[in-house]
Amino acid sequence: MKTYNELYINTRSTLKRSGIEAYALEARVLVASAAGKTVQQLLRDLSLYTTAQVEEQVNAYTARRLAGEPVAYITGDWEFYGLPMKVTKDVLIPRSDTELLVDLVKQALTGYKMDARVLDLCCGSGCITCAVGHELPATKLVAVDLSASALEICRANVNANRLSTRVICLQADATASPPLGIGNFDVIVSNPPYIPSKEIAALDSSVKDYEPIWALDGGKDGLRFYKSIIKYWKTLLRPDGLLIFEVGEGQADAVAEMLMAAGFTSTSIHQDARGTDRAVVGRM
Repeated sequence: MKTYNELYINTRSTLKRSGIEAYALEARVLVASAAGKTVQQLLRDLSLYTTAQVEEQVNAYTARRLAGEPVAYITGDWEFYGLPMKVTKDVLIPRSDTELLVDLVKQALTGYKMDARVLDLCCGSGCITCAVGHELPATKLVAVDLSASALEICRANVNANRLSTRVICLQADATASPPLGIGNFDVIVSNPPYIPSKEIAALDSSVKDYEPIWALDGGKDGLRFYKSIIKYWKTLLRPDGLLIFEVGEGQADAVAEMLMAAGFTSTSIHQDARGTDRAVVGRM
């Protein structure tokens, strides 16, 4: 019988030999999940002996990872802005780049309008909704997605993060007129599909073969959702309200120009931790 440490070392070595960059982190996550533990509990219990069932589960998880499946889909769990997130193949895996959107919402509202209404368009897993709701405990939020299965995951994450009294999850199409009675908002934040259709085939296999294509494909030029959201949803913004977009590489200037052409009084472009233009903010 192996100890958890031996199981972790073996898994780490296997992932490293296969060229997986974050082999140590991923090995910890896979072994912890197979054992039904958090990573912190795994580190605490490294000297303890595991069971044959846990070892079999680790081997099965490792085989899936070596076949290209992302760790988040294997374990069903991920983290965003320090919060636990349930993920399935019905939603994109939350990226650290997207945390910039949460930072921008916080900067806009902290000390200005703490009880704001915030709309999260194309919400997917609900990671932005949950992070904003957690960081700004007086906000009221509406999370919108066209996918019913994505909204199920969003609701689960909202409930798990104890935000159900302040969040409404709503099925609607971001490329069409908003539902009647949805109300007005101080901030609309969106991480829409923005990859040009012709570039989908060139994505890494861990993305194109596992993540939902409809949540990636932004149309011919990658700008379809920006155009529609600006056209149909800007009317929901209150005076001095903000529309905050995540954008793909090379799209920031085009999105900022669209906002100005639509009557926004100012725009700003913000970089992620790697120095890439990642977010565009428009003010009404």
